[in-house]
Amino acid sequence: MTDHTVKAFDEDITRLRGLIGEMGGLAEVAIEEALASLVAGDTKRAEKVVKADKKLDELETQVDKLAIRVIALRAPMADDLREVIAALKIAGVIERIGDYSKNIAKRVGKIEGRDRFEPLTLLPAMGEVAGEMVHDVLTAYAARDPGLAREVIATDDKVDAFYNSIFRILVSHMVENPATISSAAHLLFVARNLERIGDHATNVAEMVHFAATGTYPPEEDR
Repeated sequence: MTDHTVKAFDEDITRLRGLIGEMGGLAEVAIEEALASLVAGDTKRAEKVVKADKKLDELETQVDKLAIRVIALRAPMADDLREVIAALKIAGVIERIGDYSKNIAKRVGKIEGRDRFEPLTLLPAMGEVAGEMVHDVLTAYAARDPGLAREVIATDDKVDAFYNSIFRILVSHMVENPATISSAAHLLFVARNLERIGDHATNVAEMVHFAATGTYPPEEDR
């Protein structure tokens, strides 16, 4: 990042980046813990995920206040303005990712007959890919790396493929054994939330690309 004549401005930008990094780290943990609790049927562990979401909400508020203050007091332009706007938008997206993880955790106590559901082995793998997307896009943000941002966008196809596979399996479960409909529906909800996490990581990647280059990724990459 280029040095500015106003040292306080550099400090504000560094603080924004730090808050975004902290939010990203918490979101990664939330995804991992939500899925681990789902597979284990551990409602106490899931409850911790639900409660931890409040911290993400608090950090998003801090980002909002700081970004608005920077815009009001520093009047950033060009690259600097894109950086601040990107941070403002990315914080909102990460907060949503935390909400999706919280939603997954809330389903933990509602799955019956766990041994019958193959998706309980597929969902962690899907979650791992989605979590890696979140990790990589935050790395791209910190490094202002548009190339890595485009790689994250390409990875979303893997998450979509997982979702389509899990959807077909769960629908088959519902048709073949109506008694599984309730639990299958909850697992389908989990898969949908993971798919949305991938979509949100893609959205962040597009913002990172814009902040770094002033342009959005080529249409064929999206």
